[in-house]
Amino acid sequence: MLSLLPLLASAGVVRGRITDPKGQPLGFANVAVKGTPTNTASNEQGNYQLPLAAGRYELVFQFVGYKPLLQPVRVLGGDTATVLNVTLTPEQYQLREVVVRAKDRDPAFAIVQHAIDWRSYHKREVAAFTARGYIKALARLKDVPSKVLGLFKVGPDLKPGIIYLSESVSEVSFRQPNVVKERMISSRVSGDAKAFSLNRAGAGRGLSFYNPVLKVFSERGFVSPIAPNAFLFYQYVLEGSTQQDGQLIHKIRVIPRRRTDPVFSGHIFVVDGTWRLHSVSLTLNEDAQLDYVDNVRIDQQFVPAPGAPHAWVLQSQTLTANISAFGFKGNAYLTAMFSQYRVTPTYPSRPEPAAPAPAAPSNEPVHAETVAEARQQRPAARQASRQAKRQSRKTVQAALDSSARRGNLLEVEKLAAGEVMRVEKGANERDSAYWSQVRPVPLTEEEVKDYHLKDSTEAIRNSKPYQDSLDRIRNKFSMQQFISLGYTYNNTHKKQMYRAKPLVYMLQYSTVEGTIVNPEVTYSRYTDDERRFWLTPSLRYGVAAKLFSPSVELNWQHDAVKLARWQVQVGRTIENFDPNTQLTPIINTSATLFRNHNYAKYYQRRGAEIGYLAEVINGLQVRGAVSYFDRRELDNATINLIRDIPGRAFTPNDPVALELPGGTGFGRSRALSSELWLSWRPGQRYITRPDGKINLGSRYPTFRLTWRQGWHAPGSDVQYTFLEAGIRQTVQFGLLGTSSYRLSAGGFLGKPQLAFMDYRQFSGNRFFLAADFTRFQLLDYYKYATRERFVEGHFDHHFNGFFLNKIPLMRRLKWQEVGSVNYLYTPTAGQYAELGAGIEHIFKLVRVDYYTAFQQGQKLTHGFRLGIGF
Repeated sequence: MLSLLPLLASAGVVRGRITDPKGQPLGFANVAVKGTPTNTASNEQGNYQLPLAAGRYELVFQFVGYKPLLQPVRVLGGDTATVLNVTLTPEQYQLREVVVRAKDRDPAFAIVQHAIDWRSYHKREVAAFTARGYIKALARLKDVPSKVLGLFKVGPDLKPGIIYLSESVSEVSFRQPNVVKERMISSRVSGDAKAFSLNRAGAGRGLSFYNPVLKVFSERGFVSPIAPNAFLFYQYVLEGSTQQDGQLIHKIRVIPRRRTDPVFSGHIFVVDGTWRLHSVSLTLNEDAQLDYVDNVRIDQQFVPAPGAPHAWVLQSQTLTANISAFGFKGNAYLTAMFSQYRVTPTYPSRPEPAAPAPAAPSNEPVHAETVAEARQQRPAARQASRQAKRQSRKTVQAALDSSARRGNLLEVEKLAAGEVMRVEKGANERDSAYWSQVRPVPLTEEEVKDYHLKDSTEAIRNSKPYQDSLDRIRNKFSMQQFISLGYTYNNTHKKQMYRAKPLVYMLQYSTVEGTIVNPEVTYSRYTDDERRFWLTPSLRYGVAAKLFSPSVELNWQHDAVKLARWQVQVGRTIENFDPNTQLTPIINTSATLFRNHNYAKYYQRRGAEIGYLAEVINGLQVRGAVSYFDRRELDNATINLIRDIPGRAFTPNDPVALELPGGTGFGRSRALSSELWLSWRPGQRYITRPDGKINLGSRYPTFRLTWRQGWHAPGSDVQYTFLEAGIRQTVQFGLLGTSSYRLSAGGFLGKPQLAFMDYRQFSGNRFFLAADFTRFQLLDYYKYATRERFVEGHFDHHFNGFFLNKIPLMRRLKWQEVGSVNYLYTPTAGQYAELGAGIEHIFKLVRVDYYTAFQQGQKLTHGFRLGIGF
């Protein structure tokens, strides 16, 4: 498209409006130039525009459910505009008289059975392609509350109207089985000239209805109307058929069998004989159990590929949604147009000939094909699908080899391994004249106004007086918010921020220090290229122990692409023996003051640590750190509390551990130590942007290795070598939910010399509140800490409402089931396991689980746990 700019600059433009017979605009209708890969779409108001060189053309106007219209047009050169308004009429889908036996299903079932049988083939009939993708995304608010949940004030930036408007142009490539690469060459965000669009053409591959389950909009996903098991979820009604360009198109209404099922409703349009999708218009409504979204509509239009009409490609896709959450109401849409296709079909022609349409005269009844009869043709479809799976990869490799030999690989095909998208530097520097020439979908009046207003006032909005005026509103102090969330003071113009921890964190209580006053404020400063500096001083003071513990932590992220940063910590701190404890300050304070349980055990640490973290290559993160600390034992300084439970007393500040029956006291321990860990996620996909890197994950597990070394040296009392290997992964099982597991094993070598805080700790929980459901929930906090070898495992499965959604009352509550298993082995503790079952998404945020613990096969204990789960 960029190479055509000089031509388009002197070409004419065809523009107009597309309406229905009542004069109502048809938004997002398709307009294509017959015989060429050029196409566009109308906007929300039905307006379209199409720049063309001087000459005569035939334009094809299409809209789902309407008759295509072929309209000749003559385009004059010299920047002239040709106005062509068109009216599309609803397609008259005729139901022919058919002979249907009483036991037969609707004829739509047989048609859908064919589509199901050929689904796998159609998914692979295109071995590879490159295309030009244009995306426009818009989000607008209609209602804005003054406070969220009645507690938190809404900032001055959020007002009714458009809150996000963006356009992008990308080069996209695809090759089987599912490798999508994208290079964004143009980006525009309304009101922010420095920003880059969040649009991503490749993300649309997840909306292919040739996939059995569409894992979008929800954790559980939704069943495609042509999935192999679709008959279990859908009813179908043939509403009629019509001829288009010599092909018989069936309009089939898709009806959920049960409101509780994760399914779509609406219409699919199937081509007779080839049994491919011609177009879809499907909706997810409130029955789909969508969080924060009232409904979503998906419209897709497919067309024969240029140069390979036996293989079809996606021409356009539009998503529209109505949104409602926490008092906010609004809507959004995203429209994507694909053109300039260069397609490599899997086969030079379709291996199986299309089944002919019924040959009976239109005025005579015909026999309605049954599902059983349709299934008799399944062996041919399956054979073609298997061949297509093998042949598509061979065709892809042959095409890549040929392009490499000729040296004409497209830039989008040259992205690095794992790099699925690259936003080009300078993509956001295009002017309005450029966008006027390349934009296939014209702007609406509202969008034109939004661009003009925000772009023209951007300099004002970025000025110091304006930003200071907004900061004065943002920085207003609220005691209610300070108690639970903390307080933030912004200086937007200088890109600075001061963040104070919540009051519930600043005021704590423990038997070791008594009342704890812990004022902690983080100062951060950032740059346009995502470099960040943040400094956190802490002035902790324990009133009863008269213990002052000042410290400071410094972080400097100097490379946003490699996520590289320096970390320095120095001072005097009060540390939990378990560095990953679930005893948050609010949990320990509550347990101590109201339940007579001083679970947390502390020691004092004086010294410093310096570390460096970076992603050295894609997917491989490395962190190294060196520290020297003087650790000192602490005793309880108070036994005061608010609620005294008879027969229950506080315990000494001395953790109880099976491997140290004589006690864990250490007096004083000095340690010079180092740590090196590597985290590797093979196959990690990522997006490269001029302002940083975004990691998207991988289908493979993440592996981690840790080496911790205690060095025996002057002033250091420790000497040990600790090694640990771990693996973790999240696996999706479609409608059955999502599983996560984390396994680790390791131990200390030889005869280590160390203090109790150097032991390998296992984060347990004995309080009814759970800070982290992925850890042990009934295990004693320090009891099974080890200086030997260990195996630790955690497994969670989120059923995402698979069972509860089938119960009407539960379905309305949107609660979801979860199950978990936790396991630990050490030579001293033996086999320890926890089995848990629970419900999450209670009031969208709460999770409740019931656990039972076993040791050496014997039931040990049980209990409920309450926490956050959404």
